[in-house]
Amino acid sequence: MAIELIVFDLAGTTVKDDRDVHRALQKALLKFDIEISLDDANAVMGIPKPVAIRKLIKTCYRGNVALAEDWIPEIHSQFVNEMIEFYRADPTVEEKQGVTDTFRKLKQNNLKVAIDTGFDRQITESIFERLGWQKAHLIDASATSDEVVRGRPYPDLIFRVMELTHVTDSRRVAKVGDTASDLQEGNSAGCGWVIGVTTGAYSKTELQREKHTHLIENVHELLEIFNLNV
Repeated sequence: MAIELIVFDLAGTTVKDDRDVHRALQKALLKFDIEISLDDANAVMGIPKPVAIRKLIKTCYRGNVALAEDWIPEIHSQFVNEMIEFYRADPTVEEKQGVTDTFRKLKQNNLKVAIDTGFDRQITESIFERLGWQKAHLIDASATSDEVVRGRPYPDLIFRVMELTHVTDSRRVAKVGDTASDLQEGNSAGCGWVIGVTTGAYSKTELQREKHTHLIENVHELLEIFNLNV
């Protein structure tokens, strides 16, 4: 069955990430006296950040004050501010190798390109503004975790970008991401291709534990997978 739409994750898949998201979560939680390790943060990569924060609080909080649900939006707001500032100003922010060229060649072959992410819309727009993909007309649609009822590993984000790009059969969709929740999302949506990127948050060994069709190091390998004119 022919491919119509490829749905990409952001940090770790198409955007370079040296555990920058992990450190932002760590910093935001520490302001509430909740200490987490980078490995703790890695365990919740890919899922909606309010959900990740809730999981981390339950797992890592050692304080004497009773946990309160209103901590979650406050910590998330702090995390959002940290990430927006990082993506707007940090000199290390850039796309991963070959992403723009891959997007362009996918478009030249009449495929639709979409982004879905565990970030909210504010952070996502700061990334788009920095990297210029929208201005270059390289993205057909995007969906963020605050725009759907359920984020990863549920299929809602993929179904949302399918709706926006008028693709009706998930078997004609490829999901590409660097976390277990990305692959779980692709499988739950019934995507024809579920492709893990092994140079992001999760290692090849970790991603091999999830159901997938391919594992790649960089997104430009998609051109070979789909036998596209390059």
